[in-house]
Amino acid sequence: MSFTSARIRALLVDDDAEIGILLCKYLEKFDIHCTAVGDGSGMREALSRHTFDVVLLDLMLPGEDGLSLLRHVRNKSNIPVIMLTARGESSDKILGLELGADDYVVKPFDTRELVARMQSVIRRAQTEAKNQQLASENEIHFQGWKLHCPSRQLLSPQKLVVPLSNSEYKLLRAFLAHPKQILTRDQLLELAIGKSSNSVDRSIDLMVSRLRQKLNDDPRQPSLLETVRGEGYVFSASL
Repeated sequence: MSFTSARIRALLVDDDAEIGILLCKYLEKFDIHCTAVGDGSGMREALSRHTFDVVLLDLMLPGEDGLSLLRHVRNKSNIPVIMLTARGESSDKILGLELGADDYVVKPFDTRELVARMQSVIRRAQTEAKNQQLASENEIHFQGWKLHCPSRQLLSPQKLVVPLSNSEYKLLRAFLAHPKQILTRDQLLELAIGKSSNSVDRSIDLMVSRLRQKLNDDPRQPSLLETVRGEGYVFSASL
């Protein structure tokens, strides 16, 4: 699934039916199809019958609580889970994250922020899955270049070893995981550096510039890393 275009499928687990109706209706504006259930049994049935990209899981539920359901999900899959709760204590948040939640949103929340967080955790999950796939291949080839993943060694078309810093390697892997897709600076910061980074947009421009130099990619007429004015960058090579 391309996170820039494909329809997102979300499962909402919340015993407040009114919130479920309103939230699902709102999410449709962002091309997110939302299925709402009210308890753990509904969640288990929905997961057994359908495929979802993200689970929005309320902490306080009748019967089996959200943390117990989170353990169930993590025992079955790596699907991204965002905890929704009116309890904002740090201990609850830490416990949820330690049990495998990808994010934690305290009620009442800004629905637009929730959409952004959903898109963020889905991007990270997709990138991780793609990186695992690429890593299993050991070597990635593109336009005469070869990246040896275990050693993080880049080999030029002239068979010369090109050293990469840790950040340059991660940035290249982010581009390789999303070929021919426009990636914004924010997305590249998240994919290449991590969600907790305090870096600014300018740092990505500098990293891309350094990577272009390593790849001998002329910024005036790039053949690998193209700048999309006002949007970000795209890795245009075929794998």
